[in-house]
Amino acid sequence: MSSIVVLAGSPSATSRTVALAEQLAERLRAQAHDVRVVAVRDLPADALLGADPTNPAIADVLRSVAAAEGVVVASPVYKAAYSGVLKVLLDLLPQLAFAGKAVLPILTGGGPAHALAVDYALRPVLSTLGAQHVVQGAYVLDKHIERTATGITLAADATRPLLDAVDGFSRTLHARPTLVGAP
Repeated sequence: MSSIVVLAGSPSATSRTVALAEQLAERLRAQAHDVRVVAVRDLPADALLGADPTNPAIADVLRSVAAAEGVVVASPVYKAAYSGVLKVLLDLLPQLAFAGKAVLPILTGGGPAHALAVDYALRPVLSTLGAQHVVQGAYVLDKHIERTATGITLAADATRPLLDAVDGFSRTLHARPTLVGAP
């Protein structure tokens, strides 16, 4: 069973991105993965902004990322990139925190013009963190994510490409059980 950490980088308490990350985590659990979702907004702000890796909550996340075989990085698009709260957490990770891991980038946004942010804003930082394999990511329009009392409902237009990306990530992890610890 592969371990996965989902970093949900939205600052909003009613975030569609975090709800989407939770739904994707359920799908990955159903595919025999052990998944932990970290809503970055729930981490102590003073420790994040003060870059304090010794804070117990931050240290716990850092340990989880270090032990994971895969990481899903999800964020809404802000200023043609990923959120600042996600950036603060990524800055706290060691330089090669994603070495030997498969990584799935997921962005949500208001319009199709930001779809390239997955490849031009998020993918480079994931590679800089040493990701061995950044799988094909996904971009989901906000209008395709409807919040419900129990989570979210995805529009038909968004469902297949997103699930293809998640399932491809899952297959990558199942096919490459030696990712953790690889240079």
